[in-house]
Amino acid sequence: MFRISSSLHVPPIGVNFLFPFLKNPTCSNKVSSFTRLALLHSSTLLPNSGNMKFPSCKRVLTMVGGSPSCLRGISASYSAGTSPGGSSAGGREILVQHLLVREELLPGLQKRAAEGEDLSDLAVEYSMCPSSKDGGMLGWVKKGQLLPEFEEAAFSAPLNKVVKCKTDIGWHLLQVLSEREESVLEHIQPSEIHVKLQDPSFLEEAQLIDVREPDEVAQASLPGFQVLPLRQFGSWGPEITTKFDPQKDTYVLCHHGMRSLQVAKWLQTQGFRKVFNVAGGIHEYAVKVDPSIPTY
Repeated sequence: MFRISSSLHVPPIGVNFLFPFLKNPTCSNKVSSFTRLALLHSSTLLPNSGNMKFPSCKRVLTMVGGSPSCLRGISASYSAGTSPGGSSAGGREILVQHLLVREELLPGLQKRAAEGEDLSDLAVEYSMCPSSKDGGMLGWVKKGQLLPEFEEAAFSAPLNKVVKCKTDIGWHLLQVLSEREESVLEHIQPSEIHVKLQDPSFLEEAQLIDVREPDEVAQASLPGFQVLPLRQFGSWGPEITTKFDPQKDTYVLCHHGMRSLQVAKWLQTQGFRKVFNVAGGIHEYAVKVDPSIPTY
């Protein structure tokens, strides 16, 4: 069901998935359980997702806390979506929820949905997709991320109407809940963010987020960045749209630009319209822009 170009075994989780920066040994120790689970969560229908929906904070904490065995055999494919200096922009995104069900259950469930029963309740009870735990919610998706048959059905479906389709993995009932113009994610070079940081108005208007851990920030930091440690996602994730304005430009920083990229992609799924990932992180900023900042 996935278009996987390469894979890597991750012993603690016991799955294969494509995650390019894991191939870099200097970065592999930065992959938290949160990131692994986030990538796994939307695996069923998002084989090329560059804008993946992260699981709810409660679900992440529950899964990290003690039952990784439930993840055995699940595979996911991941594409970075943008390259340094590039951007992902342009088209239409839709907010989708769905059920993956056995064929014999399809008529009855379709009738119940048509009579007004909430699709999310049906997903929790009947769906075979991992997204069932979140009511079948796949989050905001764009063309090129879904299985072809599912994509065709979803992008042609009227808003809020439950429709069915068949893919290689089975029968689905899906519902498009909303649509919007696609958000933008760009990589910004250290030299570019350096210039912006010299402008007081930029510091007042932009939203700057550093997702490194406190001990890392103590060693090296940039002015104006609010620290939201990725390992503490459960405490700040649920409040992200109340503490930050999704309509404002948001810049995300980490050590080498990898963890920040994951958070930047997650911010897109939360409705942030324009997100910038600091390419190379604070390490590259120190090496190429400001040698007075320590490297670690």
